[in-house]
Amino acid sequence: MRLKHAGRVSLILLLCAGCIIAPAAPAAPMTPLPSAAPLATFIPLPSLTPPPTPSPSPQPTITRAPLAARVLIITIDGLRADALYRVSMPVLAGLMQSGASSLSAQTLLPSATLMAHASIISASCMAKHAITWNDYRPELGETHAVTLFDLVHAAGGRTVMVVGKEKLIQIVHHGTADVFAYVAGHDRDVAARAVSEMSQGFEAMLVHLPVVDGVGHTFGWMSPQQISVIERADAAVGTLLEGLAANGLSQSTLIILTADHGGHAFTHGSDAPEDTTVPWIMAGPGVLPALRLASPISVMDTGATAAWALGLVRPLEWDGRAVEEAFGIPLDIGAIPVANALCPP
Repeated sequence: MRLKHAGRVSLILLLCAGCIIAPAAPAAPMTPLPSAAPLATFIPLPSLTPPPTPSPSPQPTITRAPLAARVLIITIDGLRADALYRVSMPVLAGLMQSGASSLSAQTLLPSATLMAHASIISASCMAKHAITWNDYRPELGETHAVTLFDLVHAAGGRTVMVVGKEKLIQIVHHGTADVFAYVAGHDRDVAARAVSEMSQGFEAMLVHLPVVDGVGHTFGWMSPQQISVIERADAAVGTLLEGLAANGLSQSTLIILTADHGGHAFTHGSDAPEDTTVPWIMAGPGVLPALRLASPISVMDTGATAAWALGLVRPLEWDGRAVEEAFGIPLDIGAIPVANALCPP
């Protein structure tokens, strides 16, 4: 990983002293994307009574060699998990075949774009990141939690956000996104801008594809109109993968694809499985191919897994966990809490 001296670091980073990226180890080649494959059974996860939230603790200073040189996080706004059974999505099916996946991952309640993305990038419950609104409200401030971008930026890595909703600037701390690009257009336009940034290199990139959500609110979830744009979102993900390949980044980039929420009728935000259950797909260096993850997955695990793969020290106050079983590390699945257990609505 190419690192540079970090600039002014926010006071929030005092909570995660010692968060550095170790020298990169050679990355295992990523399996080429095959055609669509049969998908797993859709099983909604139950809700459990949450345990008490732990207090922040002093941070360890030991890190390890990273598994990937960079992480690309892709979110398809409003994509519910069962859409992958009902819509032709060859690119996502190919990612599932070449990597590890869950079609019963859970977002947080209430499920909404801004709050969920704050949890995705900070691996934290809403009570910690304090993003409780869903509009562009700069007067309300920004996230209170340590984010993946805090860690990468402090270590000198290049951080990039390319999004279809301007309000997402509030999920990171000021100055920790080296590039913030708001693209008012189709998913293909967002993907094209992200590909242009890949040529400059990056260590952490978040790409947000907005159209599936907007069409769901207008025409209804799983309407013919939304199905059409889901297929286009799949094509936009293909454009991102082609951009990695064109820039020689495919074999050293960990890709995590998920959604902030699903939806039903013309809305979302309830505790119905259609609203809360989202896909979670990961492919790249060290990820086992064609693995269907058996453990409970939360969208908060996205940022935690990204930090773990980059060799960064996980802030102890984070609620998300690294999905290590995707890399062949045995886990006690029974000891892992159901996804929403740590974050009551």
